[in-house]
Amino acid sequence: MIRVSDLYKTFHAGKVNEVKALSGLNLQVERGEFAVIIGSNGSGKSTLLNLLAGSIRPSEGSVFIGGRDVSRLPEYRRSPYLARVFQNPLQGTASELSVLENFRLAAIRTSSKTLKTGISEAFRQQVRDRVGMLGMGLEDKLGQAMGTLSGGQRQALSVLMCVMDNVDVLLLDEPTAALDPRSAEVVLKTAADLIKTLGLTALMVTHNLKDAWRFGNRLIQMEEGHIIRDLKAADKSMLKPEELYNWFA
Repeated sequence: MIRVSDLYKTFHAGKVNEVKALSGLNLQVERGEFAVIIGSNGSGKSTLLNLLAGSIRPSEGSVFIGGRDVSRLPEYRRSPYLARVFQNPLQGTASELSVLENFRLAAIRTSSKTLKTGISEAFRQQVRDRVGMLGMGLEDKLGQAMGTLSGGQRQALSVLMCVMDNVDVLLLDEPTAALDPRSAEVVLKTAADLIKTLGLTALMVTHNLKDAWRFGNRLIQMEEGHIIRDLKAADKSMLKPEELYNWFA
């Protein structure tokens, strides 16, 4: 579960270029909910995700993940609770390492490292089975350097890597913005399947209204640091695409 309470974020406070990105935001996302966040540029979407991840700290207010107050915890201290897929496919993987080595790093991301930490045959098979779910033929390329793959392939693998160490929360930060339509579809379907199967709490920021309508069981619209629409599962299922597009007309 995610909960933010009276969350404020001001950049360059007291200066001529002061920006109030969030203004008293309150939001709760339950376990198993897949909330999609939309809004115009400057509405506060990315700021909210960065505050949840710990990339930045709030000016005021609190952030709770799984009942824990993580408001003042740095990003690395939040890693046992959440994982994040970035807009740039290159950001979530190590180019010089193989696909299998990337998965191993993801699997031990939050655990203590010892001399026994390595790649077993059982782990190799686990990764092969999981990567095979993508239907991209990458299960036969586990020894290939991650940097030799396309952006779409890397992003799809990033989604799988996020859940290798049993996190509870998944943040998707415009994960398909740099992808071709076919790769974008694989990434979003993979994420949706994992969220449902594992019962994750998930937030996705996107500018793609078609994806916002098709994916997730909750739809949130932000504007000027506030939530102005919040459609839960039943209401979202009744929303028609043209109605959604009219929000921005």
